[in-house]
Amino acid sequence: MPPAQSQPLSQLAVIIPTFNERERITRLLKALSPLREQGAQVVIVDGQSEDGTMAVLTSGADQVLAAPRGRAAQMNAGAAAVEQEVLWFLHADSVLSPRLVSAVCRQLKDLRAWACCDVWIEGRSKSLIVIAFFMNLRSRLTGIATGDQSLLVRRDAFSSVGGFRCQPLMEDVSISAALRARYGWPQRLGGRLGTSGRRWEAGGIWRTQIRMWWLRWRYWRGASPEVLAASYRPESKG
Repeated sequence: MPPAQSQPLSQLAVIIPTFNERERITRLLKALSPLREQGAQVVIVDGQSEDGTMAVLTSGADQVLAAPRGRAAQMNAGAAAVEQEVLWFLHADSVLSPRLVSAVCRQLKDLRAWACCDVWIEGRSKSLIVIAFFMNLRSRLTGIATGDQSLLVRRDAFSSVGGFRCQPLMEDVSISAALRARYGWPQRLGGRLGTSGRRWEAGGIWRTQIRMWWLRWRYWRGASPEVLAASYRPESKG
């Protein structure tokens, strides 16, 4: 009898931190179902949601974990709970297209260390198109990816930089800088990843964007994440 064949994506784990994402997480899980059908594992790590998020996770995920609130700690907990060789960290409000799902499948064959996506921002304002353009440009010029762009990373690379630093803000910038220093610029996944425009719409689009630029500049200048977090009060988002 020939040996059993492993499923094509059995080496991939998708890790999603959540906090109060009842209204959004089911859409993402549905979009991830083709990956699960090919063997990928989907892991939700909830940070003590208060809106019933856990109640809607009865299907669509292979593991549902609880962890203290904090995106970095939640993502590290998800990585520690799986054994797959490749980790894909996604925000709960990400919007996946079939093209992007296919691109991830292809990328697994030649992933050198880490990869990210260009993004588009979901929302009514045309200003969000401009903001997404500059987000993508900045990322391509600096080699730094934010969480909205997702992070596809080999486990050995993730472990070599110590995972995400458990800090309240800029954990995505920190790990990107560490991966860039060790492995070079990220590869780019074909197809763009959508992200919710809610934080821009809630706080005023350009006011929010200027504030984000200001916080990032202060972090680059050496301000601690704890100090920055004290002045950053986005809506609850996992």
